[in-house]
Amino acid sequence: MTLRYQIIPVTAFQQNCSLVWCDETLEAAVIDPGGDLARIRAVVQQQGLTLQAIWLTHAHIDHAGGTGQLSRELQLPIIGPHPGDQ
Repeated sequence: MTLRYQIIPVTAFQQNCSLVWCDETLEAAVIDPGGDLARIRAVVQQQGLTLQAIWLTHAHIDHAGGTGQLSRELQLPIIGPHPGDQ
């Protein structure tokens, strides 16, 4: 088993959203979905992945802007950020 990743620059800020996944199960997490959700979903589909969770490194809008919408649309749990950063 290998952990794979792909960086997806999103929003006008070109913030680095990342996908990480298991190459055996193709289960994935999206990290810091700041926006451009259609672009993120397209990469998930191109890679044949199934999103399991959203991970947030911190609560700045350029990292967390698309989190609520993506969580609602795909019924994904949100992991993070640290309570002190919320």
